Amino acid sequence: MTRDEMFMRQALELARQSATEGEVPVGAVVVKGENVIACGRNKRETKKNALCHAEIEAINGACSTLGGWRLWQCELFVTLEPCPMCAGAVINARIPRVVFGAFDMKAGSCGSVVNLFSLPFNHKPEVVGGVLEDECSSILTGFFKKLRKNK
Repeated sequence: MTRDEMFMRQALELARQSATEGEVPVGAVVVKGENVIACGRNKRETKKNALCHAEIEAINGACSTLGGWRLWQCELFVTLEPCPMCAGAVINARIPRVVFGAFDMKAGSCGSVVNLFSLPFNHKPEVVGGVLEDECSSILTGFFKKLRKNK
């Protein structure tokens, strides 16, 4: 198992937790070196707040843990390609590397719909997409299939 896969598996576990709470199953971890310093999972329904994406929760936790907003020594691992809001948070937090699992053809902002990191912002993170893509996609597909069946 690669290092990227190891951290993505941790993000997948968080996504599974979100699914059990009726949330869209997305999980994220912020890593510094070899240590997870913050975790996040989707909590939009639970908190009734559009800002409660897994990435935002993880970035917020990392800022609190490290005592500052610059996360230039960290990486973000997330099960779903970040949306525009989350990609913007990555840019603002100066995260140098983003690793995601499933591509998001509806809102993905790391290449699927748009690539915000290719625009002339002051920070351009490295992006690695498709890590454990099948597992990350499967948990989302299963969640929405179950949701439609129960309606």
